[in-house]
Amino acid sequence: MAHLVALYKKPSDEKPLDDYYASTHAPLAKTLPGLKSYEISAGPVAMAQGDSPYHLVAMLGFDSIDVIKSAPGSPEGQATAADLGDFAQAGVDLLIFDTKVA
Repeated sequence: MAHLVALYKKPSDEKPLDDYYASTHAPLAKTLPGLKSYEISAGPVAMAQGDSPYHLVAMLGFDSIDVIKSAPGSPEGQATAADLGDFAQAGVDLLIFDTKVA
């Protein structure tokens, strides 16, 4: 399985981000072609050492990296990407990787 992990940086006011994410962005992201799983962090995002710069983590699962890379070209992917600017003013880091059982 391949994953796209979105690390949303801490905004100055967390409630509007949480509300918008739950009501608007997550439903958009859940329409991405090929999406197999969708999880978000619950509660504060902690670091092993020091303060975390992140407020929210979303983990999206797909069958392959190729499926992830093709999603932004779809109408659903374009709508999801365009929506980031509407609420993620503090920034978001995106990670893409394959996984294997270790």
